[in-house]
Amino acid sequence: MNAVTEVLGRLLNRLPSPVPPRQNDLAGQHALVDGIPYTMPVNSDDSPVLMAAFPISRAAAAKLLPGKELHPVGIGWGRGLLVVTVVNYLKTDIGKYIEYSLAIAVTHGRHPAPPILPGLFMKNYGTGQYVVDLPVSSEVSVKGGKGIWGMPKHQANLDFVVSEKKVSAIYEQNGQHGCTIDIKRPPHMALPLKLAAVNYCAFRGQLMKSSIYFEAEADVAIGPAAKARLVFGDVPAVAPLKTLHVGRRPLFTAYMPKAHGVLDDHYEGWFLTADTSELAASEHRGDGLGSVAHLTNSQEWLKAPQREAPGARATEVEM
Repeated sequence: MNAVTEVLGRLLNRLPSPVPPRQNDLAGQHALVDGIPYTMPVNSDDSPVLMAAFPISRAAAAKLLPGKELHPVGIGWGRGLLVVTVVNYLKTDIGKYIEYSLAIAVTHGRHPAPPILPGLFMKNYGTGQYVVDLPVSSEVSVKGGKGIWGMPKHQANLDFVVSEKKVSAIYEQNGQHGCTIDIKRPPHMALPLKLAAVNYCAFRGQLMKSSIYFEAEADVAIGPAAKARLVFGDVPAVAPLKTLHVGRRPLFTAYMPKAHGVLDDHYEGWFLTADTSELAASEHRGDGLGSVAHLTNSQEWLKAPQREAPGARATEVEM
């Protein structure tokens, strides 16, 4: 660890926990929501996390966003940001599962925000990510994440593999390749991160907003030091991402060997609106209640994906 990293680590250590006091006050309380038992807060421990962010076309990203109040974050030169986050949840109230998030960085409000500022003033601009696709390992994770928080979860074949040189995760569904993300492991930095993140999702014709808080020690690579390979396959839910003109080089990568997370039980929702009733019925609305009504509390996983998936060359970013 060099001197700059050491100083940065000391500064980050001084930051307060992002977890709201209300979540701490709920500790030890119990809840039963849609038949799923929770011991509060809704948290996870010792969960490895892989992250990578890639530049995308901001104009193309805008076409994928629902309603009129989400806008792609701009990083300059007409580019936005695709954020890939894979979490291997090892300790939760609903058992172990992998969550594979493919999302567009966004702001929320009447007008688009200027470049860069949404990263500095996140609350002012409602900065977060719009989740385009969110496969998970277990049915109960779909039932809770989608039925309660409106996340576009669906069960799929997932894995999370860590080696000395890279971290990798594959997503398959119904025998088709969905996505592969490989990152070269960043140099060991153990930066103490304390983050609050916002997810925006479309469900039941509404825009749903949920918040999650992470604390972890992270190894991070930025700019030329960040190396990753991103491959999109033929799963239908991934098809919109192929229109984004994803850049070949990641802006940053990160690996957190053990993250602690809290998912806020408070969430918000707004009606998704359009200029006409026809557009309101046809634009991105998310699934309806029927997609979760039949789900159970099963923690069983589908079989692991093939490590060499056929036909996995649709869109590729080389390390």
